Amino acid sequence: MRPKDGHGNAVPYRIHTGGEEEMTKTASQHEVVSAEKWQAARVELLKKEKELTRLRDEISKQRRELPWEKIEKKYVFDGPKGKQTLADLFESKSQLIVYHFMLGPGWKEGCPSCSYLGDHFDGTLPHLAARDVRLVAISRAPFVEIEAFKKRMGWKFPWYSSNGTDFNFDYHVSQSKEEAGKAEVYYNYAMQKFPAEERPGASVFCKDAAGNVFHTYSTYGRGMDIFLGTYHWLDIVPKGRDEDGLKFSMAWVRHHDKYDKGYSVDGKADYVQPAKK
Repeated sequence: MRPKDGHGNAVPYRIHTGGEEEMTKTASQHEVVSAEKWQAARVELLKKEKELTRLRDEISKQRRELPWEKIEKKYVFDGPKGKQTLADLFESKSQLIVYHFMLGPGWKEGCPSCSYLGDHFDGTLPHLAARDVRLVAISRAPFVEIEAFKKRMGWKFPWYSSNGTDFNFDYHVSQSKEEAGKAEVYYNYAMQKFPAEERPGASVFCKDAAGNVFHTYSTYGRGMDIFLGTYHWLDIVPKGRDEDGLKFSMAWVRHHDKYDKGYSVDGKADYVQPAKK
């Protein structure tokens, strides 16, 4: 059985470690051919890439055609403007994306994997706004703790606290009292093991002209993979994501202020929830 990562998914991709010596070893394992043969091989792969693109487009179409769920419960969040409802978070937009960021009450810092994803948010904000979309993060930590970590990371994206509400529990991204101590929890539409109190996910909402809010989509686990631009750049280089052999596939990921000269990867490490203060 393949090992699982900290988000409950099978470990993908390749063996880690690196440097020039490893790159030389990798190159020696590949056939070196003429330009003509290289192009022929590339064209064959392009056929499959196009198939994947067409399939992705079709799945995206089916995603947009899913039925909607009307939100009847009134959620109130804490943010820079004080208390705001879910409808308020849309501001002037009709579409809202919520990233369920793993930062629990009393944690010293946010989840490194969520932070890796969070590093991709700020550059998207003006482009999403141009398409009638607002992107926000929501965590169960109190707002003052969110603000402190956000400042440390240098992020600008809007981030709210759901502390004291049912929001995280209703969207299955925080451990409920009933789940405490159980071997499996409900996550990603199935019962499974999960190593932390908080869980990652993304949920989409739409607001109509009358102010009604609808839940249109939620995704979890490797469903977030498409939002990780760094991973997709890594997918086109010879060593790929370089994660085979890691017990937890994202064990190499650090908060962006922790990639120092002493950076190393423990291939036997499990996912560890950030410590509490």
